Amino acid sequence: MLRIEQKTLHGYALAVATALTLGVAMAPVQTAVAQPAAAARGLPDFTDLVDQVGPAVVNIRTTERVTPGESNTGMDEEMREFFKRFGVPIPNTPKQQSPQRRNQQPEEQPRGVGSGFILSGDGFVMTNAHVVEGADEVIVTLTDKREFKAKIVGSDKRSDVAVVKIDATGLPAVKVGDVNRLKVGEWVIAIGSPFGLDNTVTAGIVSAKQRDTGDYLPLIQTDVAVNPGNSGGPLINMRGEVVGINSQIYSRSGGFMGISFAIPIDEAIRVSDQLRVSGRVTRGRIGVQIEQVSKDVAESLGMPKAQGALVRGVEVGSPAEKAGIEAGDVITKFDGKTVEKTVDLPRLVGNTKPGTKSSVTVFRRGQSRDLPITIAEVEPDEKTAAAKSGSGNAKPKASAAAEQLGLMVADLTDAQRKELKIKGGVRVTEVAEAAARAGLREGDVILSVANTEVHSLKEFDAALAKADKTKPINVLYRRGEWAQYALIRPSR
Repeated sequence: MLRIEQKTLHGYALAVATALTLGVAMAPVQTAVAQPAAAARGLPDFTDLVDQVGPAVVNIRTTERVTPGESNTGMDEEMREFFKRFGVPIPNTPKQQSPQRRNQQPEEQPRGVGSGFILSGDGFVMTNAHVVEGADEVIVTLTDKREFKAKIVGSDKRSDVAVVKIDATGLPAVKVGDVNRLKVGEWVIAIGSPFGLDNTVTAGIVSAKQRDTGDYLPLIQTDVAVNPGNSGGPLINMRGEVVGINSQIYSRSGGFMGISFAIPIDEAIRVSDQLRVSGRVTRGRIGVQIEQVSKDVAESLGMPKAQGALVRGVEVGSPAEKAGIEAGDVITKFDGKTVEKTVDLPRLVGNTKPGTKSSVTVFRRGQSRDLPITIAEVEPDEKTAAAKSGSGNAKPKASAAAEQLGLMVADLTDAQRKELKIKGGVRVTEVAEAAARAGLREGDVILSVANTEVHSLKEFDAALAKADKTKPINVLYRRGEWAQYALIRPSR
C-alpha cells in the first residue's frame, strides 16, 4: 500500500545534490544524438490528455494535532522503522521539553501528502482512504493554487476509497470511463503528487486486469510509475476518462519497481455513492466460511471442473443456515451469477444490499440445488463464536476398512448431537497413518464418507466398504463450528 505519504522533499533535494556532485548532470546537451523521425512515429502524445484532465487533479495535504513534547516526526511507522533499523537519527524528533512546554495546547503538524480528483463541479473529491486516515485537517490544493479546507464525507478501509468535500462551485470535473472497455496493453497515464511534486504525469500500459489482491476489489495492474504521493490520483485512458484510482505498488525497496495497482473506477463510484448519501458503506453477508475448490475435491465430488466456493462452515443463525446451506456444499452461483473462484462470492454478496432476497446454487452430492436466501448486513466488528468439540465415553470401534485408513471412531451420544446441532455422524477417537496425513484429529466428527452421509457406525462402515480404495476417499468432517473436506489416500 502507498502508506508513506511524506510531504518533505529533503530526500529529493539530497538526491539532486548527489547527482550534481557525481557529475551525472554534467553531460553536455549537444552530445545527445537526435532520434530519427521514424523512431517516434506512432508513439502516443499525452499533451491533450494532460490539458483535458489535469485541472481536475488535486493535491491533498493532511495535518494532525500534536501536543508539544510528544514524540511525533510526521512520518508513519514504516518510515520510522527504516530509520531505527539502520541506526539513523529520526529527523524532526523534538528534544526533551520542559513541563511548561509539555502543557501547551496541541499544534497542527504535517502528516502526509497524496492526490485526488474532482468528481463533480460542486466540490466532491475522491481519493484513497489511507490518504486521509487519522487526519485532523485535510487541505486540498487545485492546479490554479487555490487552497481549501476539506470535510471528510466518508471513508471505507475495505475498498480504500474516500470522499472529501470542499466549499467551491464551477470546478473542472473528471469524466468517468467504462472499465469493461479497458484492455490489457492499452496506454494509460497517472497524474498526481509523488513525493509532493504536484501535477506529475507518468505513463505506461495496462499490464493485467482483475488482479486478486483483496476480498472486495479486483485491481488493475499497470507499469505506470507510481510512488508515495500518487495515492488517490486518477488512472486515465487515451479517451481522457478516469478508469481507476492509483492505490498500491509492489515493491521491495519502498519505491516504484514497475508494478502498480489501481482500484477500478466502477467499484470506486459504487462506494463513493454510498459515502455521499450516508457517510458509510453497507455490505451484504450470508454467514459462511469458504475455501477454494481444488481439483482433487472437484473430482471426488463428481464436479465436471474445479470451480465455485467450498463451504467449510455455516454460522449458526445466519442467512446461510436459514436457507439450508450445509458444510460441504459448493456454491456455484449467487443470484444467477457464476462463482468461478472463491473470491467471487464475497464480492457478489458484499455488493448486494442487505435485506435483498436472492438465491444461491449449491452442488451437493452430485446434484445442483437452488436455495432462496435473504442477505444480512456485515457488522462493523464481526466476532466468531468459539466452539467446542463433543467428548464422551462411547467405546471406540474400528472395522478393517477404517483401520486401513488409520481411524478409530465411535457413535455420538444424544447430548453431543444436541450440543453440536447436528443430526448424526461418528466421532474420531484415534488417528494414525493415512487419516493423520490427511489432517484429521481426535475429536473430529465425520459427517460423510465418499459423498455418503453417515449417522452411525453402521452407516460409516457401509459407506467405507463401498468406497473405491484405489482412489482418494473424500471425507467431510466437523471441527468445532466449522466443517471441511479431507482426502484420505489409503496406504498401498
